[in-house]
Amino acid sequence: MAHAMHPYFDQTVQSIVDVIKFDSSLKAAEGDYPFGKETADCLQFFLGLAEEFGFETHNYDNFIGEVVFGEGKEFAILAHLDVVPAGNGWKYPPFGGVINDDPSDGGVQGTKIWGRGAMDDKGPAIVCLYALKALKDEGFVPTRKIKLIVGCNEECGWKCIEHYNKVAVMPEEGFTPDANFPVIYAEKGILHFTASFALDNPPMSALKAGERANMVCDKATAILTRKAANKLVGYENPVAGTSFSYDNTTNILRVDGKSAHGSTPDRGANALQALLCFLASFHDGCKQAYDLLFNDVTGLKTLQDKTGVLTMSPDVASFKDNVLKITTDIRFPATYPLEAVTAKLDAFGAEYTVDNYQAPLYNNPKGTLISKLTKVYNEAVGGKETPIAIGGGTYARALKQGCGFGPEICGEEDTIHQANEYITFDRIRFLSEIYYNAIKAVCEPEKPIRMATIKTRWNTL
Repeated sequence: MAHAMHPYFDQTVQSIVDVIKFDSSLKAAEGDYPFGKETADCLQFFLGLAEEFGFETHNYDNFIGEVVFGEGKEFAILAHLDVVPAGNGWKYPPFGGVINDDPSDGGVQGTKIWGRGAMDDKGPAIVCLYALKALKDEGFVPTRKIKLIVGCNEECGWKCIEHYNKVAVMPEEGFTPDANFPVIYAEKGILHFTASFALDNPPMSALKAGERANMVCDKATAILTRKAANKLVGYENPVAGTSFSYDNTTNILRVDGKSAHGSTPDRGANALQALLCFLASFHDGCKQAYDLLFNDVTGLKTLQDKTGVLTMSPDVASFKDNVLKITTDIRFPATYPLEAVTAKLDAFGAEYTVDNYQAPLYNNPKGTLISKLTKVYNEAVGGKETPIAIGGGTYARALKQGCGFGPEICGEEDTIHQANEYITFDRIRFLSEIYYNAIKAVCEPEKPIRMATIKTRWNTL
């Protein structure tokens, strides 16, 4: 093939390294930069790269941007360039884009690129851009107008999508490379709520836990009263994966845990749970909070359907004016209404406010788009996988007919929203082929899918 030795793989790796170096976690608005200047710089880097490849691009006021290829009925590839905060416990700088193949770093075959966003979602966004470049360079003419849309506020609020819908027209159909393989046909509903608990004779003068509602809390601290500190003597922490440290001079109790995505709290170790469990062992107000949010006395976690069970992850907490406030991430089954969740919260009686709500996503698992992408995946891996449902919330919800398509493979190590996030070279090669073939499948549907091979298209020089 004429294009076979073009250095797409080398370029893709370098571009992933480059894009990771932007700290595009949410910052305060600054002039023309709604999510901070560095996030805007990251968006401009991505769009500038696309312009170098000869694509039409649009930057919508630093909220969101797009790369356009082809004509016809529009098809969206929705990715995002913002990231969650780095958090603690990194072995390499989280915004360093370090390449390292030390076998002790997990034992995964192939070299890795380390950094926040490597898999969520900067790496896959870059891969999709290079897949479009490969198709364009070989003369492929899509039967649809492909819009590779890259947002800058996916992790916290979706203001980027709101802005896009004001200034442009969102395609009705598409996929996001920000989920799992084989294909995601359903996503659970998302509810973030903050419950308030007035505490009499509080056991602490200050408390702080967590950074984001959708990240399992990996650090919690409290300044204990002397009476509460005495309760630490002989106390055995029952929360696996968490550890206590107490400073007698400052009366500060610190609890360390392990972060994970809020939709999969079982993959983390919640430091707030351990702290609140200790406080609940001798304080009634803290016990009320613990019973609702961790002991699940209302039976919220009994809600389930074929898309899964309800998950609940209390991840952020603060204490001020004798009021303990805790923000919790709930992912509820896709066939349930929001009222099924709020009714149980109302029955408990605690004061709460709804901070964020996203309705569930549900597609026909045998529909045309889902079927085509499933076929692409199964032909690539020689499998017979079927579409799945997840608890994560993706941009697929922004489309009338949208689905998640990679980059994660179920059963493999998950570092998204955790310290030491990485993407392997092997995964980059795999994603490059998958997204190349997927774009062909949906934008040239009248022709058979001709699967490319890693050896011809994505080899290095």
